[in-house]
Amino acid sequence: MEGELDTLVGPEGEDWRVPVSELEARQSELASRLSKEGHEAALIQTPVDLYYYAGGRQNGSLLITADGEARLFVRRSLSRAKHESGGSDSPHTVESFPRMASFSQDIGCIPSMQFAELPHGFASRFASKVEATKDCSQIIHSQREVKSDWELQMMSEGAEVQMAMFEAVQAVGGEGVPEIELVAAAEAVSRAAGFGGNVQMRRFPLQCDRGVIVAGRAGGIPSFFDSAIGGTGPHPMSSMGSGFTKIKANEPVLVDLVHLHRGYVVDTTRMFVAGSLPTIWEERLEDMLAVKEEVVDVLDQGLDCSEAWRKGHGLAVELGHGGHLMGMAPDQSKFLGHSVGLQLDESPVVAEGFDRPLPIGGVMAIEPKVVHLDGSIGSEDTWVRDEEGMRPITADGAIPWINEW
Repeated sequence: MEGELDTLVGPEGEDWRVPVSELEARQSELASRLSKEGHEAALIQTPVDLYYYAGGRQNGSLLITADGEARLFVRRSLSRAKHESGGSDSPHTVESFPRMASFSQDIGCIPSMQFAELPHGFASRFASKVEATKDCSQIIHSQREVKSDWELQMMSEGAEVQMAMFEAVQAVGGEGVPEIELVAAAEAVSRAAGFGGNVQMRRFPLQCDRGVIVAGRAGGIPSFFDSAIGGTGPHPMSSMGSGFTKIKANEPVLVDLVHLHRGYVVDTTRMFVAGSLPTIWEERLEDMLAVKEEVVDVLDQGLDCSEAWRKGHGLAVELGHGGHLMGMAPDQSKFLGHSVGLQLDESPVVAEGFDRPLPIGGVMAIEPKVVHLDGSIGSEDTWVRDEEGMRPITADGAIPWINEW
């Protein structure tokens, strides 16, 4: 198997494993947080967090104790788990999963589990074996809010791919083209650059269509997904995002694209039109850009995310968009920005109840949009808050707010 592992590389033969230094720092930080919060250990079992802490998402469980010991127990694939953990440089041991009857004795502690993340049956089975009662989900969520320099670099590289995705939409779009053909063109670029095929979500039902391109009236169709834009989707089982609506002249086409580079999300929205947008739609877009600037300014000052929501929402209402901001009643979403990382819906959120600032190192997609029966319009970029304030990771001014075919 060792020879076969040589094929686990990036597009030009690069080593795309998570650096061992990242894994070491993350495990050490989690151990410190567990100790501070009075937890003996954490048993990490969700695929996203196995990737975050152990460098891969094999079928296994990672134990990290408050003392800093880390052991990855793997059912399948042991050889790949060792390789993805850094091989001989791995910061944790990689072991075959023992029999469940002896698992508790083998680990020698009572770990906290990700009860808020795991399916009930799965969690209950493990909890009964290791006598777990404490939940460590929030500790992990809080740690992941702050991105390292390496994580930010992954997002910056993802933003470059995303630029090419928008170029592909520009190249194939025009009057009479179905939404779904535009999505296919954008996704071809994304997949060729290494996108793995899944957008990871924290919130059940864990589903999202990463290419939401909606033309005209399709932009006013709500869906099950808690976002401003629903879209028809191609069929009821896939009932959000792009469908078979064809682009008509002079109507808004909203292009909301997500790309994941080595697991890390960037999220951007721009407007397209075959011809030119009517003045009313241009004015609506200008208002949403003003709301975006308001939200960014509040976060830039280090004020609470809930305050950013109140200021942004208040300005939208003042400009006459209260009934159409982030959807139409009763299907309006109550946020103006969502944190991103390895998942699309991380915390904090620009919404009521998030009475704390976006931390330094936090990354957020800010996306004020308005929705009407005959279409939708808005903007979105992914931002990081660094020591100097808010800084765009994605295109910002590099892609026009309105693009014409």
